[in-house]
This record gives sequence, structure tokens and C-alpha cells, in this order.
Amino acid sequence: MSIYSESHTQETFRRGRIEVICGSMFSGKTEELIRRLRRAQFARQRVEIFKPAIDTRYSEADVVSHDSHAIASTPIDASGSILLFTSEVDVVGIDEAQFLDNGLVEVCNHLADDGVRVIVAGLDMDFRGRPFGPMPALCAIADEVTKVHAICVKCGQLASFSHRTVQNDKQVLLGETTAYEPLCRVCYRKATSGSTDR
Repeated sequence: MSIYSESHTQETFRRGRIEVICGSMFSGKTEELIRRLRRAQFARQRVEIFKPAIDTRYSEADVVSHDSHAIASTPIDASGSILLFTSEVDVVGIDEAQFLDNGLVEVCNHLADDGVRVIVAGLDMDFRGRPFGPMPALCAIADEVTKVHAICVKCGQLASFSHRTVQNDKQVLLGETTAYEPLCRVCYRKATSGSTDR
């Protein structure tokens, strides 16, 4: 009779899954992503982390949260590139997924089907309050979705919306507190009621 340890069983029978962390700007998405990835690293799991190459706000290579926690990552221009670096990994982390192409959905499914734990973080809505990039489809196929919230800068309630405070109609506009503020639904509707780009 053979007796296997729990760690051996987990390694032999890896169960892939997709975890999505979504919410508005300043809600702690990247912080939660880094926390989960650090725990995987502490558990001696093989981890690879990716982010869109266009996101150079804090670092060209690292994934960095608003409160300056950082973890090394690989910048990519297309979601298909992820598969080039993940042949022998246990966990894949992806930050700012809304900036990647819709092929990310197929990539995440492929990895999860191969037994990889995939953790994706990103904005679920753009500044107009509309679904953003591949995030809605990722939420649909995810095994687990965690929606995190910021605090509304107007009233102090939970915030789910990223209100753009500068004049620019482009969907993708990299920015921080000088360009965006988190608002609750009521305050967001008030702030955008006179907007012509909605």
C-alpha cells in the first residue's frame, strides 16, 4: 500500500483554475494579485507574471501597486506571448488585463485546462462605465471572481466606477490620481450627467 503526502497529491493531480480580480481604479486589484502570487512563491510554486508593455506608469518591467508594492514581471504586447513562457509553471499572474487583446480568454482557458492556476487582475469597466477589453469574458469563464472596491472620494461609500477628471475621449489613457478618481454609482452619475462622450 502506497501512502502519498498531500503535497505529492496536489503536484500529481494539479487542478487548473482561473481567478479574476476586478474593480475600479484604486480598489486594490494589483495589491491582491501580488498577495496571491507572493503566497504561491512562498509555497515554492513556479510562478510567472505578465503585464501589458504599454503600462509603464511605475516601472517598465515590474508589476507595481498604488502603494508601491512590486513584483517582477514580463511585459508583453500580445496575449499569445504568455504561452511562450509558461511551459513549466504552476501559477500565472496577469495584471492590467483590460489592456490586452481578446485572445487572452483563450490563453487563460488553455493554461487552466493544462493544470495551471491563472490569476488575472484588471478594470472591469472603462471611464464611461462600459465593460473593458477581455475582462467581461474572463469573468464569465472564471472559476472565481473577486470584485474589490475603492472608496468614493466624494461621499466615502464603496466605489465601483473610475471617473476620468481630464478631457480625453480615448478609452485607454494611462493615469493616476491626476486623471482619475474612484466614485460610487450615485456620485459617478452626478459627475457624468453633463458629459457628451457617454
